[in-house]
Amino acid sequence: MADHYEVLGVARDASADDIKKAYRRLARELHPDVNPGADASERFKLVTHAYDVLSDPRQRQQYDLGGRMGGGGGDAGFGNFGDIFETFFGGGGQRGGGPRSRRERGGDALLRVEVDLDDVVFGTHRDIEVDTAVLCETCKGTCCQPGTSPVTCDICGGSGQINRTVRSLLGNVMTSSPCGTCRGYGTVIPSPCATCQGQGRVRARRTIAVDIPAGVETGLRLQLPGQGEVGPAGGPNGDLYLEVKVRHHETFSRSGDDLLATIEVPMAEAILGMTTKIGALDGDVDLEIRPGAQSGDILTIKGRGITRLRGQGRGDLKVGVQVLTPTKLDRHERELIEQFAAHYRKQKPALSHFQQGLFGKLRDRFLGV
Repeated sequence: MADHYEVLGVARDASADDIKKAYRRLARELHPDVNPGADASERFKLVTHAYDVLSDPRQRQQYDLGGRMGGGGGDAGFGNFGDIFETFFGGGGQRGGGPRSRRERGGDALLRVEVDLDDVVFGTHRDIEVDTAVLCETCKGTCCQPGTSPVTCDICGGSGQINRTVRSLLGNVMTSSPCGTCRGYGTVIPSPCATCQGQGRVRARRTIAVDIPAGVETGLRLQLPGQGEVGPAGGPNGDLYLEVKVRHHETFSRSGDDLLATIEVPMAEAILGMTTKIGALDGDVDLEIRPGAQSGDILTIKGRGITRLRGQGRGDLKVGVQVLTPTKLDRHERELIEQFAAHYRKQKPALSHFQQGLFGKLRDRFLGV
């Protein structure tokens, strides 16, 4: 293979600007649009490849390693001893695997979706719009303008690699680096698709139908395999992850699979007992308040909580009682209360463990503390 410096007509210590100027001068002279001859076409390919290598600092360093040692420099190999070991232990680029594929797996995506507590009871269905990469409809992922196709790279012969033999302290070493012309693909695309600019995919908005199961909670992530962005050159789709956030409800809160609420009961009804209807998340339900109900009592309605995620059955609806003591009484009402107090066996007030109001008391009872 011809020496890249000789092809460009520059010295080995030429600066990056000198190399660029030499390439531009030769490109104007040898470009097929200007010089259609076969010999000029071959020289143009050599010039282009030489420039690709020498304009990349890393590739130029690797190339110079072989160039200096081939020129007979007595101690040239010591300056790049580490590069020789990179060749053996993974630093020499892609070796032995052939050209790399343009098709790659698409990236995963994460979206956040908000649902109401009502939706969590039985699950819900959502149509979610996402901005993502989709397959280019013009080229169908080929990256080429319709009617054209990739052609084999003339520089690497379709291997995607450029091999050179380097003389080192360990003997002759074969080095390999990705072809600068085809970037390791082994083919070049002479006519890239105008719609996707040769990427095989475009950005677009699409709608995804999602079934959100019952029992989800804030922070849970749902994986939708194959619903992420399409990969370059029509590669397989990545995955889409949905992170759930359950909105705050004005009446109900949640503890695991149970629903929690508080009911305010007038003092008379708490003493005498009553049955009333309350509106649960999935319809009305009868709630029985037995005579003598106390603030902090927990009334449990079985099976009216949240459907268990990946399980069977539902949690419970737990209702905490708050007895309302009247604060304003007219004269007749006060007389009735005084008569009641006179006939009721008096109990001396007793101290108990301090609780931060009714809600602290209910919390402890809800959680079994």
